[in-house]
Amino acid sequence: MKKRLLTRPILCVSCVAAIGFCTTASAVDEGLVIQHYIDMAYAGYSDSLASAQQLDNRIDALINQPNDSTLNDAREAWRVARVSYQQTEAFRFGNPIVDEWEGKVNAWPLDEGLIDYVAPSYGDTSDENPYYVANIIANPHLNVAGQPIDASNITVELLSDTLDEIDGVETNVARGYHAIEYLLWGQDLHGTGPGAGERPATDYNLENCTHGNCDRRASYLKAATTLLINDLEWMVQQWDEGGAARQRLIDATPGERIATILTGLGSLSYGELAGERMKLGLMLHDPEEEHDCFSDNTHWSHYYDSLGVRNVYTGTYVRPDGSEMKGPSLSALVAERDPDLDASLRGLIDATVEGMQRIVDSAVEDGVAYDQMIASGNRLGNATVLAAVNALVDQTRGFERVVNTLKLGEIKFEGSDSLDNPGAVSN
Repeated sequence: MKKRLLTRPILCVSCVAAIGFCTTASAVDEGLVIQHYIDMAYAGYSDSLASAQQLDNRIDALINQPNDSTLNDAREAWRVARVSYQQTEAFRFGNPIVDEWEGKVNAWPLDEGLIDYVAPSYGDTSDENPYYVANIIANPHLNVAGQPIDASNITVELLSDTLDEIDGVETNVARGYHAIEYLLWGQDLHGTGPGAGERPATDYNLENCTHGNCDRRASYLKAATTLLINDLEWMVQQWDEGGAARQRLIDATPGERIATILTGLGSLSYGELAGERMKLGLMLHDPEEEHDCFSDNTHWSHYYDSLGVRNVYTGTYVRPDGSEMKGPSLSALVAERDPDLDASLRGLIDATVEGMQRIVDSAVEDGVAYDQMIASGNRLGNATVLAAVNALVDQTRGFERVVNTLKLGEIKFEGSDSLDNPGAVSN
């Protein structure tokens, strides 16, 4: 994938009177709202860990007996693993511990030539990235830009300590969901046409190996999955009793706690999802800007991101086993202060989820995947994606009104040039 050279402006929200969170008598216990928020985060990351462990089991089966069936099972386990994880992204921006860690598990876009073989159309050089076609799987020993790399053993440490963001290049993504996605699907060479990556199961078959280095490819896939589990285990610990993320919220003032929730919701809605993940690709009509670009799973990732926002605002979360967590919520806190604002914001959030559902329906029911929807000339697809972007922007305006209603002072939501300065966006 190509590197984006864009700045990420900040959208500032200021209230009329920055006097801190109101401390008048309230029927809604702010402390219980925060406790439930923490419990939901712990549950979400625990579910993400459990699904990653199931993915690991399917990957073991693929490596031990590579065939179409085990490959498809591993791919489906990857898709399932995205369901819980994407819903946790609503906890990201307001919590520095999560935001600083997120790049270890969900960084994108990535220059896949760092990891494995690529098609000739990918090119063989990049002005920004000397490791653009390093192909660690094919090269146990490398010397790039005068730096020797011993990749004779593909280990968790090689991926995490040496390769990930090597040379300071953000698109040198050696780990996480998208590195695993690439190893399961391979490149999507269909552009904005129908079809996802088509990596054959024989890429892992030691006796009938395609594209060479099947043993090293299996080692890389296993190391990447192990590292994903390690990273998710760490994040679960941060939200457990005594964990740093949990304790940070417990120690914060009431206003800081609520600001944490709103920063996460507003930043994911606006700069990240509406801007970087959706509007940018739509402006460029570029499938390289698709979030799950190898698997064509982007419709579900965007849907579950938007669902995660609704989960946090309403204090509800349906877990993979079908059980529902429900408790004191930001919605209840807002409704107590301004019922009309709460009702309006709930409607805006529902409209966003419905807009994402239409994107899902396009992919699942109509067979028109997200990369096809953002293609130049696809008026219906473009309009459907833009409608979801606009719904996210409207939703963010609702969060801004909450900031002012609760008198929280200045809160900074992540921005995006694609929304705030479109003239700066170029290929």
